[in-house]
Amino acid sequence: MPAASISISINDPINAKILAVSEDRLQGFQPDPLGEIARQSGVELPVVIERVQAMLGAGTIRRVRQTLLATNLAQGALVAWQVPAEKLETAFDYMFQRDPFSGHVVIRTTDTVTAGSKYRLWTTVKVPQGFSMTKHCEFLCQETGAEKFLLLPAKKLFALGVGHVRRRGLEPGSRAEVPAEVTDVSVATLDELEWQVLVALKREFTPEELVSDIWAARAKEATVPLDTFLEIADNLNRRKIIGRFSTFLEHVKPVGNGEAVTRYNALFHWAVPPGREIEAGREVGRHHIMTHAYWREGGPEFYHVNVMGVAHGTDKTVLLAHKTAIDEHLEQAGIPVSYTNVFWGGRSEIKPSEISPFAYREWCQRVGLNPG
Repeated sequence: MPAASISISINDPINAKILAVSEDRLQGFQPDPLGEIARQSGVELPVVIERVQAMLGAGTIRRVRQTLLATNLAQGALVAWQVPAEKLETAFDYMFQRDPFSGHVVIRTTDTVTAGSKYRLWTTVKVPQGFSMTKHCEFLCQETGAEKFLLLPAKKLFALGVGHVRRRGLEPGSRAEVPAEVTDVSVATLDELEWQVLVALKREFTPEELVSDIWAARAKEATVPLDTFLEIADNLNRRKIIGRFSTFLEHVKPVGNGEAVTRYNALFHWAVPPGREIEAGREVGRHHIMTHAYWREGGPEFYHVNVMGVAHGTDKTVLLAHKTAIDEHLEQAGIPVSYTNVFWGGRSEIKPSEISPFAYREWCQRVGLNPG
């Protein structure tokens, strides 16, 4: 079919079927990810390839890649930054454009002013094994003029899967029949060959690379036979290092043809009694609207928040209705909440965080930072 006649709209019925699977339903390593999308969506493989290529080429899909559970490969944290108002935009630009180890970069506001409201810039940061996250963030402060930062590493994960298309139209309170599973955060050690395969595995795909034998070229890139590549990837998957194969849409920014997938990005905070973080996180994470849910310790400046989560939507009042439903569910479950808040995302950019220790050393040399 001529490229000009292929629909790139997220609202196209065939594209919606594909995206409902391809955004976050392909967990772990898939030897044949495009074939699996075809199987789960009911759309024939040639059409899946054609549509994903077209949407990626047009910008409807932001990127296609095999994700990793980076928390198991590198030290990671959500970081809240206190930045003078006049330096906020330039600090945002620096984190997004010049720090390969910052991933999500978001400017946030709150409807109610609290002690934590002065932390306007929020990022995710990953620092490879053997290097200091604190030292890295101190360097970013020096470069951007940030006055203070708080590291909020995840202690447990309860939800992780950004599927915007399949979440459209969810009723507030929609949740799984059982509490969410708990994922531990532990850093794995890889040998040189495993890193070699992993670096090739995680690189974003161009439209031309989206073919039925998708991993053959990546095995060649890693300079290993295809069977070896697949074997190592499967082993990394069993060690819970592989995340999912995903087609990523923009969270808020209009995509290829001007459509916006979502308009609002909400970071929810809850403070529950110490010792009940896992119970509360599992109840929050079972709600279908939640794309992320974690146990993170906010400390006194965030009124000892210890459960955080992210939800996206096109209507602010509907997102608040989802938040209210979760609050009511926690109350019904007998889990008291001493404090809660919503941090709304404004300007935002998202990119994969670099996690290679080799890349970190090269970056340190480039910016004049001693990696020791």
